Amino acid sequence: MTMHRPIIARSTRTRRALGVQAVLEWAFRIEKARLELPPPKDASGESFGFGLEYVLLQRAALGCRVDGGQHKIGSYTHPDAEVIAATLAGMPDSLGGKRMAIHVAELARAGLTPDWMPGEVPRCVPVETKRNQHGERATTVVVGTERVLTRGKWRTVEVLACPVTWRPHPEQIAAARRGYEQWWQALDWVREGLVAGSMLREVEVTGVMPGRKPWDR
Repeated sequence: MTMHRPIIARSTRTRRALGVQAVLEWAFRIEKARLELPPPKDASGESFGFGLEYVLLQRAALGCRVDGGQHKIGSYTHPDAEVIAATLAGMPDSLGGKRMAIHVAELARAGLTPDWMPGEVPRCVPVETKRNQHGERATTVVVGTERVLTRGKWRTVEVLACPVTWRPHPEQIAAARRGYEQWWQALDWVREGLVAGSMLREVEVTGVMPGRKPWDR
């Protein structure tokens, strides 16, 4: 029986198992992959968006497999990182399109997770405060006048009020958490695309995902 050693060697090679967030950070932060976005629609309205076909062509254009390591050599970018970047570039408009792809890439390049304002709760606070020798006090404003009887005489006195606001505003917190959820959905789409495409040679994308709604814990 003939032994096909090259095939056996490729099939038994250990791949790095990473969650999608770690995969993106490796591609953009370590390998310095570039996000090549599709051009805008042409005059006829036809879109030139990236799909899996484009990623396959990119993979073919990269040629033979080159082993990557912990350190980059010159401007070399690992082929798997190129595939990851090309997949992200195909972000559909329903998930934010180009803007979301750029946002995801920038966060990955910085090794950051979107700020969903953990621990923040709206607090009612004065709009403005002032400090003097007696300490810090809320600023008041005149909102009207009233006639009051004082020591047998009617006097006109000012009615003062302290303008207040919510900090952080509830909508500010809600917007931050909507942004986090949109980022999460984008990562899930990238994860599904990379798994379905089966084009990564040295990286295996696992099902590990960031918490979907960490504020509900």
